Amino acid sequence: MGKSIQGFCMNNHESNIYISSAQAAEAAIALDNPYLLEQILGTKAAVESGQKPPKIPVTDVKRDLPIYLFLGTFAVLSVLSLWALQLDWAKVIDRLPRLGKVFYDMAHFSTERFHLTLLTLTETITVSLLALIYGLLIGLVLGAFAARNITPWQPLAVALKCFFAFIRAVPTPVWVLLVLASMGFGMASGIVGLGFHVAGFFGKVFAQIFEEVPDESIEALRSTGASRIQVFFGAILPSSLSSVIAWTALRFETNYVEAAILGMVGAGGVGYTILAAMNSYKLGRAGLAVLVVFIFALGIELLTTFVKRKLKV
Repeated sequence: MGKSIQGFCMNNHESNIYISSAQAAEAAIALDNPYLLEQILGTKAAVESGQKPPKIPVTDVKRDLPIYLFLGTFAVLSVLSLWALQLDWAKVIDRLPRLGKVFYDMAHFSTERFHLTLLTLTETITVSLLALIYGLLIGLVLGAFAARNITPWQPLAVALKCFFAFIRAVPTPVWVLLVLASMGFGMASGIVGLGFHVAGFFGKVFAQIFEEVPDESIEALRSTGASRIQVFFGAILPSSLSSVIAWTALRFETNYVEAAILGMVGAGGVGYTILAAMNSYKLGRAGLAVLVVFIFALGIELLTTFVKRKLKV
């Protein structure tokens, strides 16, 4: 049917007008959209009878109803949120111009104690890497036990997935604050607090990745008498390696951003340097530190994009 419509449109003396209709017909057939196909066939019948072809409607209220409901719900929630906060809009509008002055002052970079900025940036990168490595190792182990196709006990998989949901539901700064209460201020608290969230993240992600491995590959190894560990390293991990690497690179980018923020709550790093500069109104120094953080974050993002493109994930 699609070819006949396309042939009709190509042979018509006004083919330059109806080529788009033919392409739409092909798309309607491919997408199994009978409503759109009906409109296109009506256009064909009108042209064959010498009548002016009707316009194909672009919008469909019934089809787009979920979108309208989604946007309407968020609009209502936004209004309710603003009402609940009881913001003093006169004060907001009065102080908003000061934001431009702050950015202007931050743009006048100061190299005062710049070596300290670089040192704390190194600490932030170190915290990000160590939390990533520890969280990755823990996530691999827990993710293997949480995957339904290789777990030794199905209730254990359910319990671990609930545990991952709990870990991820608590924001990273809260974990760091909890660790600070027991370990005190410093890099160790940042590594442990951030590592909690990373382990929960990787556990959930890796469990989903491992479950996507075809059952045929697992059964083929099990039929040879392979143990669960041999199945994991012989079939599960090799099949999931590209996704594991891609998610690891992506998580390192997230870790870096979170580690920079955690410095403001006592975990050390470049975040503390920015906070100290802002509190002392040395905005030029704070602006340079923010710029350094941005440049490194941009480099990580480019690296992550390159890795994902190479792995085609």
